Amino acid sequence: MDGFERYAIYWAPDPGPLAALAAAWLGWDPATGVRCAPPALPPLPLPLAEITEAPRKYGFHGTIKPPFRLAPGHDAAGLHAAAQALCARVVPVTLPGLALRRLGGFLALTPEGNTAPLAALAAETVAGLDAFRAPPDAVEIARRRPDRLTERQRGHLDRWGYPFVMDEFHFHLTLTGDLDPAHRDAVEAVLGPHFAPVLPNPFRLDSLCLFGQPPDGMFRLLHRYSLSG
Repeated sequence: MDGFERYAIYWAPDPGPLAALAAAWLGWDPATGVRCAPPALPPLPLPLAEITEAPRKYGFHGTIKPPFRLAPGHDAAGLHAAAQALCARVVPVTLPGLALRRLGGFLALTPEGNTAPLAALAAETVAGLDAFRAPPDAVEIARRRPDRLTERQRGHLDRWGYPFVMDEFHFHLTLTGDLDPAHRDAVEAVLGPHFAPVLPNPFRLDSLCLFGQPPDGMFRLLHRYSLSG
């Protein structure tokens, strides 16, 4: 688990139809560390590789603790042990399902139903593993465009290294980059039927995963932890 530039705690699906379809759509499988051939699809308004360029390197995932560099004095083995201990006391979350939605200019799968238990799980993970996170440097802060953040979001960026955590957390599984409205509508018309047969119903989040980003930038799934609290 050593040799990665950043680490993150994500939800990612178990091996199966959803994981396989999402990996093919994005063109990257973080579990195997290989690029995937594109699926057979109806005509799209842009090349699929262009539509999915922004989310591809992260793999199909829902962010729980955003990517971070290890703090001085900590190593990957310690992070792994702490994540394992945290997940052993965290209770799984079950929601009615996932649905395709527009989030600003991009398309993502988002959970249906009361997401408060999921937000609480994410908050516990962010805080519980925060000792392992190095503070963001000036470049990382600038990348978050703090001038466009609310005061609350800027406070989270300063405290937790990321603006969209705690009360600003919204779980989603990104499927495209930002698209102009006409392209977004056309992609949505293809994407909805393509994913509908594999969407979980209910959606049970009963594990979390440690991901790592190596120098090539493409995130890998390093370990899956069962939630057994």
